[in-house]
Amino acid sequence: MTENTSFLEDLQDDLKQIVQPYQRDLNQKIKKAEFIKQCIRYAGRDDFLKLDELLKSKIAEDIKADEVLESCNPIFESLGKYANEKVKQYRIELVKDLTQLCRDAEIEIRIDFPKFAVLKGINGEINFSNRYTTINKKVLKSIDPRRILTAILKLKRQLYDRPYDPQIFIDSLCQVYLELIENKNSGFGTSIPIQDFYLEYVLSLQAKPFFQNMDKTKFKGYSLDQFSVDIWRYFQAGIGGTSQGYELELSSGRGKTLWLIDSQGESRRITSIAFHKQQE
Repeated sequence: MTENTSFLEDLQDDLKQIVQPYQRDLNQKIKKAEFIKQCIRYAGRDDFLKLDELLKSKIAEDIKADEVLESCNPIFESLGKYANEKVKQYRIELVKDLTQLCRDAEIEIRIDFPKFAVLKGINGEINFSNRYTTINKKVLKSIDPRRILTAILKLKRQLYDRPYDPQIFIDSLCQVYLELIENKNSGFGTSIPIQDFYLEYVLSLQAKPFFQNMDKTKFKGYSLDQFSVDIWRYFQAGIGGTSQGYELELSSGRGKTLWLIDSQGESRRITSIAFHKQQE
């Protein structure tokens, strides 16, 4: 029985050695055939965005180098030129339309395609071939300039169009800071890790009923985007510091950080926060 089993196992191994390279070759042929079918489908829809992406891929180069499929080369060449020209024109029109729409909405937009920025704290990127736009890490499944503008306006309302007083804001930050250093028995001017501070500040915004019943419907959200923009607006206000005469200090570095906008309007990795007596 053992001898027969060994004999059969040897024959199985021999067959595997024969079929494996054949299967690999077959898989490659199937993959190339599916790729060509995809090109046919996208050409039929005049989907030049997907065509452009496909024809710049590695598998397109593999097909061009395949002697059996060499007749695809001139067709791929023609399709590639057509798709590339259409993409260029579409991109120009998209940038032009988005710029004009923002101008009509009295919003200044800076476009360095595929990236764009509106105000401080609102940044986006257009994924052309996959037809979606990312704005502050949220995905909009469209590259339609009108829908992009709608998303921008919605975010602007959330971040900029609500009541905001820079003095009240900086005083509230300082109050949380003072409570933290008191709880830690630390001296004034001690740096507090920014992630710890952000958590405590969000908790400070909650109404008393929330702490009696921490249901999510009672929670008052305060996004990192909002925190960053509020800090930027404080710096822009130029009020100098808190009502008690303290000034804010944000320290950048590595480790546990948050991306915040500094006094120069640059987005930086902030590691800690502190307050100091203003210089006379």
